[in-house]
Amino acid sequence: MLATDAVDAVASFLIQLPGQVLGVLTFEYDQQGRPSANDEVLGEALGSALAPLLLEKQQANRWLGGKCHTRLRKIKSALLGDEHPVYKLAAMTGVLLAALVFGVQGEFRITAKTVIEGLMQRAMVAPFEGFIGQAPVRAGDRVKAGQLVASLDDKDLVLEKVRLDSEVTQNVRKYRDALAKHDRAAASVVGAQLNQSEAQLGLVNEKLGRASIRAPFDGIVVSGDLSQKLGAPVEQGSVLYEITPLDAYRIILKVDERDISYVQPGQSGQLTLTGLTGEILSFTVKTVTPVAVAEDGVNYFRVEAELVGEKPLLRPGMEGVGKISVGEDSLWRIWTRRFVDWLSISLWTWLP
Repeated sequence: MLATDAVDAVASFLIQLPGQVLGVLTFEYDQQGRPSANDEVLGEALGSALAPLLLEKQQANRWLGGKCHTRLRKIKSALLGDEHPVYKLAAMTGVLLAALVFGVQGEFRITAKTVIEGLMQRAMVAPFEGFIGQAPVRAGDRVKAGQLVASLDDKDLVLEKVRLDSEVTQNVRKYRDALAKHDRAAASVVGAQLNQSEAQLGLVNEKLGRASIRAPFDGIVVSGDLSQKLGAPVEQGSVLYEITPLDAYRIILKVDERDISYVQPGQSGQLTLTGLTGEILSFTVKTVTPVAVAEDGVNYFRVEAELVGEKPLLRPGMEGVGKISVGEDSLWRIWTRRFVDWLSISLWTWLP
């Protein structure tokens, strides 16, 4: 735009962007000067060059509310206008995902490490102090009821039995002689000695009978290997082997203490074992133990369950992952419950 009068002259040019006027650039001339065509080209060029800088300056100097308003207006324009189809697609996808997360109900399951244990586990212990004589089995071997699993060296016991047999025979002879001579005092003393010898002999016979340790039922040895300890001493009560049945199992789920409140007896679930990844086994929760156990810095509760339906060939000690179904809840609650619980306890800790 050009403007002149008799005294002086000015030339004004708009500083603008497409669809938006940001300011006006004005050239002033004295009485000697007049705007030229070159000045007009220069003014328009400067107006176009200064427009982005002036816009950035205006936006930088605005308050936070103004910035947010402008940003929201741009987003609205991008979503409702005829341009930016990618923004529209992203917005629609976000709305659908939010509706899915907040509105759709999903199965709420508690995940826990799982281990298979025998329903009954019998410990084979040393019946008395002695030395290992035989150890024909070790962990992993199957055994039959009455099969020899270990024995203690009984050579000393056999010698002690021979000595006591001889002692009992002598005391019996002395007792009879005292009775034949009607010597009541001698008969009483010898009778007491005879009873003592017979008691000692009975104890030795009992130890000899228990020196051979046999399996109480058909099962599998889950722990113990004495094949490298033949002749080694053992103390009375020392556990030599542990045996569990082959066809009776229980499932132990190690449920994190943060999830134990959701678990109740009677709930169902499924598990997959490391050695049987192709099979999904069903189970039912039987017992929730009230005592926590610390392992690897995490407190967990032992939850006992039993298998339902057909039972594949399992082995005590097999591990896997089990999932307990505890009901239904929104996907948002299922996915964020750990964070919400952590946030709640953190606030409780720090608030006065």
